[in-house]
Amino acid sequence: MAKSTTNRVDDLLASVTADLLGDAPQAFQDNSLRVERLLLEMVHPDPVQPRRVLPESIHMRFHSNQATPTQALRELVQIVQIAARQRGRPFNNVLELLPSPDEERDEETSTTLSPEEQLLHDLVNLAVTIRDDGQVNPLTVVDISQGVTRLFRIETGERRYWATWLLRDFIPNYTGDGTIPCIIIPERKSSVFRQAKENTARSGLTAVALARQAALLLLTVHGYEIPAYAVTNEFYRQALELDLRGKREYTDAVLSAMGGIKKTQFSLIKSLLSLSDEALELADRHGIEEFRLRHVVAVSAEYHAEIVRQIIDFNLTAKQVKELCEGEDSNESDDDPLDKLSPTALKMAKVTQNIGTTTPQELARALIRQEGDASIARARLQAMRKLIGEAERYLTSNE
Repeated sequence: MAKSTTNRVDDLLASVTADLLGDAPQAFQDNSLRVERLLLEMVHPDPVQPRRVLPESIHMRFHSNQATPTQALRELVQIVQIAARQRGRPFNNVLELLPSPDEERDEETSTTLSPEEQLLHDLVNLAVTIRDDGQVNPLTVVDISQGVTRLFRIETGERRYWATWLLRDFIPNYTGDGTIPCIIIPERKSSVFRQAKENTARSGLTAVALARQAALLLLTVHGYEIPAYAVTNEFYRQALELDLRGKREYTDAVLSAMGGIKKTQFSLIKSLLSLSDEALELADRHGIEEFRLRHVVAVSAEYHAEIVRQIIDFNLTAKQVKELCEGEDSNESDDDPLDKLSPTALKMAKVTQNIGTTTPQELARALIRQEGDASIARARLQAMRKLIGEAERYLTSNE
């Protein structure tokens, strides 16, 4: 690594050392920092921010300049409207997502929301808070202006950014001026370490987001260039080949930025990057913990997404995930030749235990919703009937 790059990393670490030790107020004694109200159009989220606020597909479209902030939020609202309608909770205005005090008192059990419903619900809550109480905490942004074009990249506070856009464009009677308060940091003092500390200090950071965070820190201390555009999981997976053994002088700062975890836990979190793309997206959306995902890593990548779906559908414990990944079955003897079963077979076998909880009509409607066509739904049932017939013949032959 070039000497200039090494100095750059040292400068970044020095800039956040006091903050990591809890001496944050000193940061504001730096005369180069200033607070200013910036037009929303001048502020842009960090495309490699480990914490995903928007769903992955919308995130990529937005950062590829295929959607404006308003279009990205409209796409999110439409996704949530479809999900809510299917669950009998249709809405036209996003404010309808917030329950009235009477509804909160009358509701005996909490409603289970899809990840997208929960996301929009939280953003609306935050937007209303900003409307009623003002923006209490400014964003931290990096000045990346070029010439007369003023532009700022968010280092911390992306949820507040999206909530402000939601307030401006989707909540009636907005009276703001289209600006947002920001602490402005010179580009030379931007820090992935400060961003990491902010992320880990706040709730809601998923295990997958932590894995991306670990990757960014490792890539930084090893001198990799952090791009200013949207990246795929392959970018973060470069960190799978890196560790802290050759960068011991940065170990304490990295682990502190990750929330003060141990090196063993750091390695387990980083290993999640080897999950398939689909598995990573599912685990991130549903906030699956590292201790349940660690067993999936050891399985062939072609099974990752299916196992993660089973974790979501059946709320599997870490022990159950371990048994599933190892192909164990407590009802079979150790010398059973079928000690390795595919996740798909195990999932279908699990469904047979709940066969009495639905009706033929419900199954038919569910198939039509899934396939979008009655003839395709019938084809699925015919294929299943054939599979069940073969399974029955196999069981008969082994009696």
